[in-house]
Amino acid sequence: MKKFIVLLLVLVLVAVVLPACGSKGGTTGGKTCTITFGAALSMTGKYAKEGEYLKNGYNLYVEEINKQGGIKVGNKKCIVKLKMYDDESNADRCAQLVEKLITEDKVQFLGGPYGSGNTYAATAIAEKYQVPMVDAAGAAAKIFSRGFKYSFATLSPASSYMRGIIDLSLAQDSSLKTVAIIIENAAFSLEVAQGAKDYAESKGLQVVYFDKYAKGAQDISSLLTSIKGKNPDIMLGAGHLQDALLVVKQSKALGLSPKIFGFSIGPTSPEFRRALGKDADYILGAAQWTPELKYKTDDVFGTPQKFTELYKAKYGEIPSYQAAESAAALIAYQKAIETAGSLDRNKVRDALASLDYDSFFGKLKFDKKGMNVYKPMAVMQNFPDGKIYTVWPKEVATRAPLYPFKAWNQR
Repeated sequence: MKKFIVLLLVLVLVAVVLPACGSKGGTTGGKTCTITFGAALSMTGKYAKEGEYLKNGYNLYVEEINKQGGIKVGNKKCIVKLKMYDDESNADRCAQLVEKLITEDKVQFLGGPYGSGNTYAATAIAEKYQVPMVDAAGAAAKIFSRGFKYSFATLSPASSYMRGIIDLSLAQDSSLKTVAIIIENAAFSLEVAQGAKDYAESKGLQVVYFDKYAKGAQDISSLLTSIKGKNPDIMLGAGHLQDALLVVKQSKALGLSPKIFGFSIGPTSPEFRRALGKDADYILGAAQWTPELKYKTDDVFGTPQKFTELYKAKYGEIPSYQAAESAAALIAYQKAIETAGSLDRNKVRDALASLDYDSFFGKLKFDKKGMNVYKPMAVMQNFPDGKIYTVWPKEVATRAPLYPFKAWNQR
């Protein structure tokens, strides 16, 4: 009789516990369902700060989606995990680590690294193993010129980065005539610069200087001296954060003060203000995304404002667009996985190829090459109050642009 009572209690306990396990997000029949994403990111080296922003965006998305039980796959939910390595801002190292993620760590899907050079290398490995990669920070067209089927980019292409700054400039002063463009000798920056040159000339501007400096250069004063001699109305820098800091510091030392001062990457980053202090004032930066944009959606963040609120609470600062674009990369995966109803890589790849979704970051839609040519750029400007505001396009601007750039000797 005692054995019968014990057996009955065990059966009752099993009957209670099993349904609870089956209904809990991320479990199926007592076995945890997980989706593992992998990424090689720049945690050290030249692109460490931008890599940090990408890492933060990935992590914030994972935290928020797991609060909701994970990503829906068919009739169950799977929790999300991340495996990340430091590629040391080196393309060869990035490729090695992406291969390790696929062959040793057995990740199911790949997030992109920072920078077009690293992304170019990483996507070749992804294609070799037929593993989808959603690229959050590699905008060079050469990444997508190889006929690959497994690479997709959330961000606008490099050639369009500077269009907003040029449009803003002419809207402020239609008498502007000349442009100088200084360029980091790297694939992304060269594409940005050529796109800016072509667009400026199409608007009737004369490009009076167009030259490049070595990647990783520490002294470009001779180039800036040449630019000063041209006295351009508009000065554009095509490079990365460290390049923008170098151009500003050496321009100040030389007294180079154009009417418009803008960069492809750098001014929108919190690190730009921290490194330059008041010298960041009046400088414009191209932006893939800003916290003030008016997107509203049903993704895990809902709006740029909510993403900003969550990011600031977790990391103590306003997010850069790099953080937003990496979070958007995982949202692209989520929507593709939900559409596919499967974790089969080829089915998810096909769902990514046909994705058309308006996220908190903007439109996520890819052309036949895998590029996102559907999402516009914005422009931000550093103000003397220590904050950075969206100033273009007009319909989303929170402040009117400050014009002209205040000369160094007048501050």
